[in-house]
Amino acid sequence: MDEKHAGTVQLGSFSQMTDEQLVREYRSTGSETIFAELVGRYERELFNYLKRYLGDSALAEDVFQATFLQVHLKHDQFDDDRKFRPWLYTIATNQAIDAQRRNRRHRNVSLDQNVRSSGEDVTALIEMMENSEPGPVSQLEAEERREWVNQAVAELPDTLRTSVNLVYYQGLKYREAAQILSIPVGTVKSRLHAAILKLNEAWNSSHPWKTDVTDA
Repeated sequence: MDEKHAGTVQLGSFSQMTDEQLVREYRSTGSETIFAELVGRYERELFNYLKRYLGDSALAEDVFQATFLQVHLKHDQFDDDRKFRPWLYTIATNQAIDAQRRNRRHRNVSLDQNVRSSGEDVTALIEMMENSEPGPVSQLEAEERREWVNQAVAELPDTLRTSVNLVYYQGLKYREAAQILSIPVGTVKSRLHAAILKLNEAWNSSHPWKTDVTDA
């Protein structure tokens, strides 16, 4: 570990370095300070993703630690032509899947979702969760709707839930989600559409007196 060199880098301001530059610098120096900077950038974001994915804070913390352990162990395998964030989420998702298999019965679902995707369907979930109607009654209804959506998403089959978490909650692009899940972009879109259909079905079953979830 070249702490002298790491100190020089620190003076150059970590905040101005990209994630990819930090990884390359860590590869060269092995500096704990540089690695801590990288962890800090994703601490809240990645933990929230894992907590939502796993539904368990303690397990999410374990997986978060395991993820960055893998980043440390595999940093020399990082492709300099690739973005760090999708690579990190690939590792985190794989670690979460492994944790699920170790800690609870893993649901078996079909990986083939032959459902056509459309722009309206892909944006419906976000529009529902980010309802901005004024007034206390509308705000209460919007909050109840968001809580319902969060619970309903948690009950989706794993393949659909992962796509929803990556694209809707984490804001990744379709291409980035596809890289993380090692599937075509079209499959990501199909899974999102399938998730919307399942959420609509669940909403109509539990709220038969209301309009469907995409119109709520």
